[in-house]
Amino acid sequence: MTFVYNHILVAVDGSNEAEWAFKKSIEIAKRNHAELNLIHVVDLRSYTAITRNVPNIDDRAFEHGRKLLDRYKEEALGAGIPVVNVFVAPGSPNTVITRDYAKRVKADLIVCGAQGLNAFEHFIMGSVSEHIVGSSPCDVLVVRRDEPLKARE
Repeated sequence: MTFVYNHILVAVDGSNEAEWAFKKSIEIAKRNHAELNLIHVVDLRSYTAITRNVPNIDDRAFEHGRKLLDRYKEEALGAGIPVVNVFVAPGSPNTVITRDYAKRVKADLIVCGAQGLNAFEHFIMGSVSEHIVGSSPCDVLVVRRDEPLKARE
């Protein structure tokens, strides 16, 4: 059994919690001399419900993901991470992250935020982070924001 992570997969969606997950993953990658793999999933389920068509790779949703990942990649390289790979993928984050990309990059750790951008989707379908924890082939670190939400009274 080893306590070193070699291939870290970080799921980002532009939310504050994903930003914190990314920053924490840089420190983990540095301590472990690990490869950092960043993924942004364009969720086709919500996209087709709104537009009734599937976006193509040149769509603004993919462009947003590429810009986000380019910025994160630059920051990670600047922090001293020697290998940073980025992926913008279509599909359901619930399956694309753990089923497809965790295996593709041989992830031994997945890092994600506790709650992403889409609160409505969380209400209807559950949290992406919950699905990652439940279906991951490796360890998962779910990062919470600095100031936790207060419990409802």
